[in-house]
Amino acid sequence: MNGAESLVNTLLKGGVDVCFSNPGTSEMHFVAALDRIPGMRCILGLQENVVTGAADGYWRMADKPASTLLHCGPGLANGLAGLHDARRARSGIVNIVGDQAVYHRPFDAPLTADTEGWARGVSAWVRTSSRAEDVGADAAGAIQAARTAPGQVATLILPSDSSWNEGGVVAAPLPVPAVPLADPHQVKGVARILRESRGKGVMLLLGGMALREGAQIQANRIAAATGCRLLAEGSNARTARGQGRLPLDRVPYVVDQALAALADVRHLVLVNAKEPIGFFGYPGKPSRLQPADAELHVLARLEQDAEAALRALADELGAPPATIAAAGPRPEAPRGALSPEGLARTVAALMPEHSIIVDESVTYGRGFFPETYAAPAHDWLQNCGGAIGYGIPVAIGAAVAGAGRRVIALQADGSAMYTVQGLWTQAREKLPVTTILLSNRKYQILLGEYRNVGANPGRTALDMLDLGNPDISWVKLANSMGVEAAQASTLEACGDLLAQSVARPGPFLIELMI
Repeated sequence: MNGAESLVNTLLKGGVDVCFSNPGTSEMHFVAALDRIPGMRCILGLQENVVTGAADGYWRMADKPASTLLHCGPGLANGLAGLHDARRARSGIVNIVGDQAVYHRPFDAPLTADTEGWARGVSAWVRTSSRAEDVGADAAGAIQAARTAPGQVATLILPSDSSWNEGGVVAAPLPVPAVPLADPHQVKGVARILRESRGKGVMLLLGGMALREGAQIQANRIAAATGCRLLAEGSNARTARGQGRLPLDRVPYVVDQALAALADVRHLVLVNAKEPIGFFGYPGKPSRLQPADAELHVLARLEQDAEAALRALADELGAPPATIAAAGPRPEAPRGALSPEGLARTVAALMPEHSIIVDESVTYGRGFFPETYAAPAHDWLQNCGGAIGYGIPVAIGAAVAGAGRRVIALQADGSAMYTVQGLWTQAREKLPVTTILLSNRKYQILLGEYRNVGANPGRTALDMLDLGNPDISWVKLANSMGVEAAQASTLEACGDLLAQSVARPGPFLIELMI
């Protein structure tokens, strides 16, 4: 058995049975092993950020890691933005990077790079397997690291001779550390604050696993019993939303709006969340978004069991069961001119039960949450790292993990151009993804940011933030990659196309002219 064969067998034994790949010469023995050994679903991405982003989306919905396959240091470099977003989303990925043969590295061939160094900025665990005999054990270690709470990027670098040399050994799965529980003193301390304040001025900021359905039920008990406020982090890997779930808002992106939303907070309790800070620094505006005199408390750290911590807090308070109130009737599909609110209501009216929403709508989608509270139960995935181009790849991974669930990707046009190759993968795999492509033909968010720093854009600036001249035809672009597409410029047309797309298999793109 060679090293590559031991790697594939170890991955399968460890429950890793999906590989998003973009291989090169150094990985051919691994590709051959994938061909010979049954059990791994191999999905090709035409650019490495498609590969890494898909692995991110897969973890978010499957709660287990996929593997990637990247080609040497430059291939890793191409995928770094997706890995950055995955790290911020706390997604577990077994990130496999081929490399030059160990004996070939001293000759400084063109693809030789500081692969380990580049990997460290986005990985919690990095290892190079320099011998075929070590590959299986190292792969088992990578799986263990990827699955360690709250989820981590584990990068295994595989020199090509470690793949082709004989002596590989299949390694048994290593035990994954149990998700740690919150310290009882943390629970009692937060309970004391809630009792003494009677909930006034107390906010529970929810992130990570605190936004899953079971944790929301416990948070609702606490809020109903104490009157404290609940809020989600500004960007979240996966939020359970719709009927039967809490109508949670999130920390606003715009600094002034965030300051207003948190102005009355005196005690901010973090539950799998981080202290809220501005996405960027702005002249004359604070970085911290809560009041300067607000006290920070931690109920559950990022790696701790949020649902158990919230249940323990509710029990400590003697909070009875509390029903999550219905968010109102499901919206009807609106008619008329396009607007962000109208698009949100259209999606809420027409999405299938248990849809997965992948949100890279950027500026257009900032007000989508209130309009979709009464939608059917669904999961909402957001960009947690800010590296644009996340949406199309994450939709791929979410669809692969979703076992037939419809994915609706709300996708800004500028961001989509970073990973447009992912449409080809959606077509090849016949994935149930409807992309609503928000075509305003400009980097709208950057126009706002330009003004946020106190400047008014002139001709040169406007040209750098404009996607016209020439206009991008998304219908033709999607068609060229095998994805059916059509254009819409009204809510009625968008609704008709959305309804048709979710009723049929495979991907579809709606170019929405906003």
